[in-house]
Amino acid sequence: MEAVLWYVLTGTRGGANRVRILRTLNERPRNANQLAEALSLDYKTIRHHLDVLVENGILQNSGNDYGAVYLPSDRVRTHWDTVETIIGQLE
Repeated sequence: MEAVLWYVLTGTRGGANRVRILRTLNERPRNANQLAEALSLDYKTIRHHLDVLVENGILQNSGNDYGAVYLPSDRVRTHWDTVETIIGQLE
């Protein structure tokens, strides 16, 4: 999981936005529309990043496609120290 976190959050284009999404969802679960508003990003951009994060096991979702609520996966929570290290390096 650590390698996946480093790759998805720092090794690819869009990593900074993925970090912002992950930090925001760590505060409280939200749907794509709420994230777009909170982060001042386009809805389609948010959807793309959510798909990447879910595909890589970083986020999990519940509910239907439009109203799905996203939150960090249990695997990411057990490696949250790695997420904090990544955030520290990006700041």
